[in-house]
Amino acid sequence: STQRILHTEQQRLSGEQQTYMEQENDWDRDLLLDPAWEKQQRKTFTAWCNSHLRKAGTRWIYWERLPKPERGKMRVHKINNVNKALDFIASKGVKLVSIGAEEIVDGNAKMTLGMIWTIILRFAIQDISVEETSAKEGLLLWCQRKTAPYKNVNVQNFHISWKDGLAFNALIHRHRPELIDYDKLRKDDPVTNLNNAFEVAERYLDIPKMLDAEDIVNTARPDEKAIMTYVSSFYHAFSGAQKAETAANRICKVLAVNQENEHLMEDYEKLASDLLEWIRRTIPWLENRAPEKTMTEMQQKLEDFRDYRRVHKPPKVQEKCQLEINFNTLQTKLRLSNRPAFMPSEGRMVSDINGAWHKLEGAEKGYEEWLLNEIRRLERLDHLAEKFRQKAAIHESWTDGKETMLTQKDYETATLSEIKALLKKHEAFESDLAAHQDRVEQIAAIAQELNELDYYDSPSVNARCQKICEQWDALGSLTQNRRESLERTEKQLESIDELYLEYAKRAAPFNNWMEGAMEDLQDMFIVHNIEEIQGLITAHDQFKSTLPEANKEREAIQAIQAEVQKIAQYNGIKLAGNNPYTTITPQSIDKKWEKVQQLVPQRDQALQEELARQQSNDHLRRQFANQANMIGPWIQNKMEEIGRISIEMNGTLEDQLTHLRQYEQSIIEYKPNIDQLEGDHQLIQEALIFDNKYTSYTMEHLRVGWEQLLTTIARTINEIENQILTRDAKGISQEQLHEYRTSFNHFDKVRNSFEFKACLISLGYDGDAEFARIMGIVDPNNSGAVTFQAFIDFMSRETTDTDTADQVIASFKILAGDKNYITAEELRRELPPDQAEYCIARMAPYTGPDAVPGALDYMSFSTALYGESDL
Repeated sequence: STQRILHTEQQRLSGEQQTYMEQENDWDRDLLLDPAWEKQQRKTFTAWCNSHLRKAGTRWIYWERLPKPERGKMRVHKINNVNKALDFIASKGVKLVSIGAEEIVDGNAKMTLGMIWTIILRFAIQDISVEETSAKEGLLLWCQRKTAPYKNVNVQNFHISWKDGLAFNALIHRHRPELIDYDKLRKDDPVTNLNNAFEVAERYLDIPKMLDAEDIVNTARPDEKAIMTYVSSFYHAFSGAQKAETAANRICKVLAVNQENEHLMEDYEKLASDLLEWIRRTIPWLENRAPEKTMTEMQQKLEDFRDYRRVHKPPKVQEKCQLEINFNTLQTKLRLSNRPAFMPSEGRMVSDINGAWHKLEGAEKGYEEWLLNEIRRLERLDHLAEKFRQKAAIHESWTDGKETMLTQKDYETATLSEIKALLKKHEAFESDLAAHQDRVEQIAAIAQELNELDYYDSPSVNARCQKICEQWDALGSLTQNRRESLERTEKQLESIDELYLEYAKRAAPFNNWMEGAMEDLQDMFIVHNIEEIQGLITAHDQFKSTLPEANKEREAIQAIQAEVQKIAQYNGIKLAGNNPYTTITPQSIDKKWEKVQQLVPQRDQALQEELARQQSNDHLRRQFANQANMIGPWIQNKMEEIGRISIEMNGTLEDQLTHLRQYEQSIIEYKPNIDQLEGDHQLIQEALIFDNKYTSYTMEHLRVGWEQLLTTIARTINEIENQILTRDAKGISQEQLHEYRTSFNHFDKVRNSFEFKACLISLGYDGDAEFARIMGIVDPNNSGAVTFQAFIDFMSRETTDTDTADQVIASFKILAGDKNYITAEELRRELPPDQAEYCIARMAPYTGPDAVPGALDYMSFSTALYGESDL
């Protein structure tokens, strides 16, 4: 569309220019009828013609009309020659009015002056072009630009603005300051000023003296054509310098862009290397699964992991986001400057960093799960080890002295009653031994479980368990041997005290029950929720309900002993020591019963304390869940709002950017809620809470959502900034950008080629071939997805001009004086020092047939700037 508009404008300007030339011819022809200007025009045009005729080996001689019209073949030949010149002028688009070959051949001075002015206007003035203005207006604009810095000079026309001579001197001084001391010129001395400028121009610039100082000063309005003709000679004399200046400016601009882009590439490479190195160092630490032996050491590992999450990782998250933003900004600048896309070093692509980051997060998640599982395992191991030690200590205390008792020979000297008592005592021991069988099996089972769970102190546990089992087997053998010995002498022993025997039989199970009760009341427990502790409280309440019956049994056993004392006292029997059938005395029963009575309230207190802890844990769960259930939807809602903001496009890009930055600030201000939730999560982990039925959100899920939210808003802001950068660099108006965005958003909703084709048709494109060309530009990989940046880059390239390698080569060619190479001296003369050295350091030596020592190849350097070759 832009090309069609420019073509129409060029046609219009061409028509206007031709009309202007026709009007100038008519005006000039009429003006020549005034004799007042003829003298000055003759002098000026003669000098101009002679300056151009020198190359042809001839010069202008006179203006007078021939005395008589020349006749014969000579005149016909001259007329034909003049007609050829007039035809050539007409072929250049100049309409000649009332100028005939016969009058010129016959020496009509005014007609000859008119024809020469037409030649000057067409070939010396019309082709002048300065910033889209041409001919007279372009020459005037050039004079104004060049003389703007000089005091007392104000060029507004081609007559009175030049009367004081300062404008001529300013033009020379601007381009050749060594030729004129401008500060010594005085405005009140115009003749001196004019003569100074005319003499310097003729001597040093090869511009003939076409004007007369006195004629200009003494004329109210100097001849415009004469001055315009003379000034055009200055323009052409300095046009080479102008071209060099333009070329140098273009090259400086291109090199500045390249230097900035290289700096951004170096920054990206360093930031990417640092981030990848940090990930490389961190992943082995997270993948280390070497378990610690104690709970304290594992708790320290968990605390180190929390420090990593709170302190070390967040800055790296920001670095990763900033790295992606810098990469996108760099690629945008490269596209805007028509440079090839930036390809980071191998292994430092954004995708490589995302892959390494994904691996880091995978290792991080696995490490946290391993830590928590390992803590659970150690907690279980500590509980089992303590339980093993308690049961082993109780069993070892019970077996203490049992081997000595079973190996003594007391039955050899005992009486019959004593033998029977020993036999009954042995039976009671066997009953007690059988009751301890379950405890020994429990000890062995706990030791086996500790081995299966890889308890760090398993060797000592195994050794102690082995000793208990071996001792248990020895007790069994000794018990069997002693029974056999007692049974052999049983026939000799008949007397037995039934009451003692009954006491012993009832006291042993009761005593064992009390020992079991004391063991259960002192047993350690571990629970994870209120339901489990309430189950233990219920079991304890059931146990307490059995205490009245147990007390009745105790009273019955004590009544047996009282009955023994009563009978012995009544019959005058002297009891020989304690009950021969048992070592369980009434005093020991009462003592253990008191111990049971003491342990019951202690157990009550321990269970209530655990209930309170579980209630506190449940409060922590609810507290975390309440916050998480608000933060989770909040993050999701913000993500959706950011998506809507990026589509709605309300206001200018600057308004959208301001709105997004305010929106980003509101998100950042929400950070204390995340920190508070992190604190609640830490309290939950310190309390060893591993589940939460009140919420489906985990801290890990919310962390990822928060990081994605920060990254999304930052990327959205960066996209708007890049759009502003693109708009300003490409010269796209706000309305055009809005139109592109509206059209693209419509396509973005449907994502198919048919709708995208309709989008392009709405912007002025039509035809299947045109559509295929555009798709090849915006989607070169045929992925089926077109980004807005690719879309707007295409539209901006269609509507704006960018510098190219060919343009840079043309600029260098001007600086090189039209040579195929350039030298370091020429670069240092034409370019700023830093950019000159930049080119010298990167240009390859020129190896063409016309090469000279030190010649540099600016062509390969220029193509390399645009990715068409390698530097």
